[in-house]
Amino acid sequence: MALSFESALQSFKPALPLAVGLSGGADSSALLVACARRWPGRVQAFHVHHGLQAAADTFEAHCRTLCDTLGVPLHVSHVDARNAAGQSPEDAARQARYGAFEALLLDAPEIRGIALAQHADDQVETILLALSRGAGVAGLAAMPAQWLRAGAQGVQWYRPLLGTSAVEIRSWLDRQGIAYVEDPTNADERYTRNRIRKHVLPALEQTFPQFRETFGRSADNAAQAAQLLDELAQIDLERVGHPPSIKALQALSRARQANVLRHWLKHVHATTPSSAQLGELLDQLAACTTRGHRIHLKTGRGYIQRKDGVLDWYN
Repeated sequence: MALSFESALQSFKPALPLAVGLSGGADSSALLVACARRWPGRVQAFHVHHGLQAAADTFEAHCRTLCDTLGVPLHVSHVDARNAAGQSPEDAARQARYGAFEALLLDAPEIRGIALAQHADDQVETILLALSRGAGVAGLAAMPAQWLRAGAQGVQWYRPLLGTSAVEIRSWLDRQGIAYVEDPTNADERYTRNRIRKHVLPALEQTFPQFRETFGRSADNAAQAAQLLDELAQIDLERVGHPPSIKALQALSRARQANVLRHWLKHVHATTPSSAQLGELLDQLAACTTRGHRIHLKTGRGYIQRKDGVLDWYN
């Protein structure tokens, strides 16, 4: 059974002082109200004005009113969250939001934790989107409940409501008599996430009433598997070297080659190969049995080439 809102907040033990990411919607408004009541004087709010719709000014005005009522300091960042060519609007907004949060931390260096209001329904939607893309265990792990971000000055990030349904959060907020704003884009079925919310989640509710808990457990299991693969990749990267030795890579199974190369590209070069690019690289690696064998492949946002006995990445 999904956690009640009160139970989720009771088990939430963040580093303080805490900032709550406040959009003005029901979920983040509920989280801010509950945190401000539980830790009076230790909570602040971060609001990001995305500038993507006329209602953005209404969101900011609501956040100011709510924070004034609660006596909570509010920090606002105005960003340009328009998506670049080939980038989804959701991804552009998410990247702009995290960048804004990290910039706001410079204005509030005392903050030790940031709480975001994604809930169990959001987690299920994220898992379904990952499945639709053919994601591996890292993608199926979906959203972590707690993590650290590079560039965030060691601040802990939290999602305390991942075990709580959207209906439960709104029910709690209504009982408190707290107003919130509705994002009009949430009803726009041009966005896949909104179609999942409107059509797929109700079908899951009817067929598998405990789907939020079971999907959540699957995400936890995937996260554990992803951590094990990451640890194995670190061990293998030490073995094959940096840049990776072709001969040492060929001593590994194909699955371990893929795992360590993904890890090397992500953590050393901040790039991610597509499945097709990685498959082609593994094929070339297997075929590389002579000195004259040439490797030169597009990989992520750069290229991998054979350079003497190693793989060299550049862009």
